[in-house]
Amino acid sequence: MPTSPSSPHRSRADRRRATEARILDSARELFAEKGFDRTTIRAVAAAAGVDPALVMQYFGSKRELFSQAVQALPVSPAPADTDALVDQLIATLGLKLGGLPEGTLAMMRSMLTDPAAADHARAALARQIDGVAATLPTAGDPELRAALIVTTLLGVTIGHQLLDLPALHDAPPERVAALLRPAVKALTGQSGQAGQTG
Repeated sequence: MPTSPSSPHRSRADRRRATEARILDSARELFAEKGFDRTTIRAVAAAAGVDPALVMQYFGSKRELFSQAVQALPVSPAPADTDALVDQLIATLGLKLGGLPEGTLAMMRSMLTDPAAADHARAALARQIDGVAATLPTAGDPELRAALIVTTLLGVTIGHQLLDLPALHDAPPERVAALLRPAVKALTGQSGQAGQTG
């Protein structure tokens, strides 16, 4: 009987892609939970339901597997409007249900102990800083302001997502955002232009 277009039979390439995706999903989860050093190829393989040799065949090494698992997503263009920029930046904190993507958590958990993870984090943060700086007034150190904004939010994210600090974790996300918003807006250099004068 001929195979219909909706047949469940998949090509070898499709099966390989599905297996690679399953391995990467398992790797992201484990790297996010344990960091680079404490995650093993054997554990990733077990979580993905494959043989460890297959993980090595597809990815070559734990380092390459990590690199692909934490591959940074493209940075969204920063909006020109300051209020929209502040809202977008605060949304990156991952305070809401679901938190941050596992690839981001994996990179953050590993960046202080693994040089390659630190390189990935540095490159991703540099792109974000460049994007934010491009929206700020050219006078008054836009790159420094952008770096202060991004690293302030990084610190909040680490405290909330990785260290699970009770004061941050137990606070409603809306309250954290409300308290952060004026500080972030002040760092954009626009805080005085939107409201008070004199």
